[in-house]
Amino acid sequence: MAIFLTRDSKVIVQGMTGSEGIKHTTRMLASGTQIVGGVNPRKAGTVVDFPGDVRVPVFGSVAEAIEATGADVSVIFVPAPFTKAAVVEAVDAAIPLAVVITEGVAVKDTAEFFEYAQTAGTTRLIGPNCPGLISPGQSNAGIIPADISGPGRIGLVSKSGTLTYQMMFELRDFGFSTGVGIGGDPIIGTTHIDCLKAFQDDPDTDVIVMIGEIGGDAEERAAAYIKDHVTKPVVGYVAGFTAPEGKTMGHAGAIVTGSSGTALAKQEALEAAGVKVGKTPSEAAQLTREIMQGLQR
Repeated sequence: MAIFLTRDSKVIVQGMTGSEGIKHTTRMLASGTQIVGGVNPRKAGTVVDFPGDVRVPVFGSVAEAIEATGADVSVIFVPAPFTKAAVVEAVDAAIPLAVVITEGVAVKDTAEFFEYAQTAGTTRLIGPNCPGLISPGQSNAGIIPADISGPGRIGLVSKSGTLTYQMMFELRDFGFSTGVGIGGDPIIGTTHIDCLKAFQDDPDTDVIVMIGEIGGDAEERAAAYIKDHVTKPVVGYVAGFTAPEGKTMGHAGAIVTGSSGTALAKQEALEAAGVKVGKTPSEAAQLTREIMQGLQR
């Protein structure tokens, strides 16, 4: 089992024929992902050759790609100014999962396509400005390196791409059911809570690791959800303990005003919900390791 993405997922890539699309489609194919098509209206009807004698057809629209291939996941690599149109197209085609990798998307655009998707009720969005998600040994939709970890029974949800990679590498001897990078923009599709619920319901996930960061109240809301609904062990890490007040740090959503959104406030909320919180990513990995070792005894 895994959440949102399995070996049976059929993936299309919007923007596959661009430089980033080609590069990461090559990587996704190498990690075993079923890439069944690309989407580019200007190159519809062509075929792109990838290493290993893999030939991927290009369609003129998401709807055409779904009709021809049965695709149920789209990974979106189009430039920021065109991302809203690409997401709306994916939602109009009712694709179940759209993974928006693009960074620098205007918050207004994200707000509009997020509301559009919510109203339609057929498409789960992950991102924007995210590394995507990976179910090691099964499928990889996005830019997470496939060789840093293997399959296992840890579920990971993270706002940070690089911390996703670090956590997966540090716990590679245990492995992961799924790692989800949800992105750090002020407005995102899938949230910590969405992933916590899915991991709680997944019989093949034993421990959940949640990586947050300063800014907003997503981690506090996740803590409240954990307290009321999650029975599996949860380990947390909050990036930004040394961040200066009022300064945006890395992600557009990572900004602290007064006492609101601080790493300490988030840590306290999580610990009050029974979450073990590491002061560093490596400490959070060690806490997870100890829980996993305890479960194996």
